[in-house]
Amino acid sequence: MGSYYSITDYTAVNPEFGTLEDFKSLVKTAHENNMKVILDWVANHTAWDSPWMQNKDWYTLDSLGNPGPPEGTDWSDVVDLNYDNQEMKTAMKDAMKYWLTEADIDGFRCDVASWVPTEFWNDARAELDQVKPVFMLAEAEMPELHKKAFHMSYAWEFLHIMNSIAKGEMNLDAIDNYMAKEDTNHAPNDYRMYFVTNHDENSWNGTVYERFGEAYPAFATLAFTIDGMPLIYSGQEAGLNWRLKFFEKDQVNWENLEKSDFYAKLLDLKHRNPAIWNGTYGGDYQRIQTSNDENIFCFARTKGENEIIVALNLSGDDQIFTVRSTIRDDNYQNVFEETDMVNPVQWKEKNVEMAAWSYLLFERKSQ
Repeated sequence: MGSYYSITDYTAVNPEFGTLEDFKSLVKTAHENNMKVILDWVANHTAWDSPWMQNKDWYTLDSLGNPGPPEGTDWSDVVDLNYDNQEMKTAMKDAMKYWLTEADIDGFRCDVASWVPTEFWNDARAELDQVKPVFMLAEAEMPELHKKAFHMSYAWEFLHIMNSIAKGEMNLDAIDNYMAKEDTNHAPNDYRMYFVTNHDENSWNGTVYERFGEAYPAFATLAFTIDGMPLIYSGQEAGLNWRLKFFEKDQVNWENLEKSDFYAKLLDLKHRNPAIWNGTYGGDYQRIQTSNDENIFCFARTKGENEIIVALNLSGDDQIFTVRSTIRDDNYQNVFEETDMVNPVQWKEKNVEMAAWSYLLFERKSQ
């Protein structure tokens, strides 16, 4: 199959996936179902057999005047583009506009966005918005990318923190420190994308079961509720438990959707409760102090009368805790319907017992 990040033609459809008309039909059907479609856009490099290779100065050249992979990588399947060349930049923006006008897509997920000059993204976003408003996701986490070009960026550091906590290499203070840093580095309307896996993490660093084991649902709940916009990677709802091959065709087995109910409940909560909406539309985050903060991570997000409360036992042992923060005296609904668990309003008065790596998620919504 080769590399999906080795682009020969920016305005063509891979025939293995169908035709342009097939893709246009897919986008139209998605829009009819109130969904958006964004394309994965590889702007940093092309394939060696790209027609653009006829323009040698469109590429970064070494001391001998030869094009090659991005510096410092072993990506032998791609050739690094030269963003000092105005003609190349114009061609790149024209190719992006093509998909807006021809297929009516809604935006782009931009691969290794931090390797492309921010100025290019700023100019591209302005020009794309003149065709139609677009949603831009950067595979990067540089705050400056949000100023003009991108709506959302990858929360890579948070993924690494979760991986480390699951391995016992970090304590829960790392999450507090991260959230404080986010408040400093990012504006309230910067969307951050939280996730427990994606195509790189799955293929190169391990499945969610390899990295999290029994802790997987707890960390998935954390990533879905703490802030920002969650990512569901292909196969998560089907319990994908192997590393998908990166350069060869490797299909997800959809016969057993063992995690579909879990993610359906999280998605339904995301849609119906404004407390966990995105950016300035969502609620404020507050850590809830407990008697066992070394092992229990508890927090609330609140938007007016709407609220969620999350309690996670992020340890491999059973734990007991009570709450030291104030929780409003009102009724909460257990999202995962574990009706035998004590309601959060009683957590100051009664010990809460949580099994290793277990998770609780309650919501309060305005009437």
